[in-house]
Amino acid sequence: MNTLINILTENVSNAFEKCGYDKNFGKVTISDRQDLCEFQCNGAFMAAKQYKKSPQIIAAEVAKALSDDKMFKKIDVVSGFLNIITEDAFLTDYITELASDENLGIPQAQKCETIIVDYGGPNCAKPLHIGHLRAAIIGEALKRIASATGRKAIGDVHLGDWGLQIGLVIAELSERYPDLSYFNGTYNKEQEVNFEVTAEQLNDIYPFASKKSKENEEFKLKAQKITADLQSGNKGYLALWKKILDVSKEDFKKMYDKLNVHFELWYGESDSEKYVEKLIEILEDKNLIYNSNGALVVDVQNEDDKVQIPPVIIKKSDNSSIYATTDLATILQRQIDYNPSEIWYVVDNRQSLHFNQVFRCAKKAELVSKDTNLEHLGFGTMNGNDGKPFKTRDGGVMRLEDLYSTVYEKAVERLKESEFGKVKNIEETANKITVAAIKFGDLINHRLKDYIFDIDKFLASKGKTGVFLLYTIARINSLLNKLEQDDDNKIIINNIYSDTEKQLLLKISLSGEVFKSSFNDKAPNYICENAYEIASLFSNFYNDNHIISENDATKKQAWINICLLVKKMLIKHLDILGISHVNEM
Repeated sequence: MNTLINILTENVSNAFEKCGYDKNFGKVTISDRQDLCEFQCNGAFMAAKQYKKSPQIIAAEVAKALSDDKMFKKIDVVSGFLNIITEDAFLTDYITELASDENLGIPQAQKCETIIVDYGGPNCAKPLHIGHLRAAIIGEALKRIASATGRKAIGDVHLGDWGLQIGLVIAELSERYPDLSYFNGTYNKEQEVNFEVTAEQLNDIYPFASKKSKENEEFKLKAQKITADLQSGNKGYLALWKKILDVSKEDFKKMYDKLNVHFELWYGESDSEKYVEKLIEILEDKNLIYNSNGALVVDVQNEDDKVQIPPVIIKKSDNSSIYATTDLATILQRQIDYNPSEIWYVVDNRQSLHFNQVFRCAKKAELVSKDTNLEHLGFGTMNGNDGKPFKTRDGGVMRLEDLYSTVYEKAVERLKESEFGKVKNIEETANKITVAAIKFGDLINHRLKDYIFDIDKFLASKGKTGVFLLYTIARINSLLNKLEQDDDNKIIINNIYSDTEKQLLLKISLSGEVFKSSFNDKAPNYICENAYEIASLFSNFYNDNHIISENDATKKQAWINICLLVKKMLIKHLDILGISHVNEM
């Protein structure tokens, strides 16, 4: 389905051409003065330079050419600007078509594109903490935005399962359970069937082992050797690593499921290990790799760089791999398996140098085509009320489970104490409110910005919150239930009875442009803003009109259809943000 702006632009462009001007001057934009007009075209000013005419004369000619077009209710020429107001019938026809469109007016990609979104990035044997929150929330939203615009989007959690943290955990387990055959070179699968390790054990062992490695050089060297041996194929370590990996994945999935975050791929750094040898062959064939103090490195500095960009280390002197190695091997793997048009890395801003190095190396080695877009989508930090990164009361890093529980308990408390206390399933509703509060509170901010995590603000039923959107949907449901209206009713808008209606319908009709911009700019906050504005305009419309008591049957049905459409649009927006709606509150 074509967007409203494109349709208007096409007609105005044709008018420019009809008057003897280049049609490219006919671009229509949303008016920045809604009190004067709905849309505007400033093309007469650019045309004036080329055709040596006054902008006012050109605009007047174009306006005259459009005077019989039933799409426009009014076109004013003001100092060379074309100020446009659309005809109600044109808008209602467009809205009716949008309501029946399977994509609700969201423009679809013109060609088949595969986008891999790399987000999440938790480390096995370590609990998810609030540092993992933004990557999960933003990555899931960006993946869903890409899908909503007709692309094939694949989310990959990209587990940290092949690095030193695994070596540290195995080293500590070897000291606690030295008699197990995992550690003495005589590994026998049957002997270890009954050995179990839990997520809680792992969550305690890793910080203990990490601290120990900083205080005990011998233990640190042991963990490093275990890491290298694991990566070289030690059978005992591999078997224990697999057990650790399975436990960690199960633990991660429970938390991600709560947050409505779902990955198509659960690959780890280990999955790319089999591509490392091929990676090095490619780098050698292109004479890019060389030995530097025992390590294998690739230069990625460009002549026009104003700052020093260090070489990429492919193999350390002990022959072990590091993040750059696995990231490059993963790019190679993704190219072979999926041939993606784009790969997005949703990782915090501090990793910008790392990705700059990796992307440069990938392009120099031609691991992907020159047209493949490799993009690091960084984000800011979630801060406490003191403006510093969010911490627990004792200054530690809060587990994601604890953060979720804190918000959930507040949500339950508010549901029980408020007018919404009659909700049939408080637990389910509170879970949805918790996710809406956390996610919308994050996504309403541009991803590059830091923000303050404010539970009370995020749980408010008024203002720019996910809870306000849930409440709006629940309010519409309550109205539809009273009127015994079915969601399956075909939505047809025939008339517009007031300015508040037209403002609401215009906002809905322009949602396709918002989704297009959100995809292009990788900015979920555009969708948050649009959803909030639709809900706010609906609130004005609802307060201005007494739908239940309206005696005019035609008008009443038109208003009911608007309610149905708003509900449909808000649910679509929320779903793309990874937020589930509630039926009642």
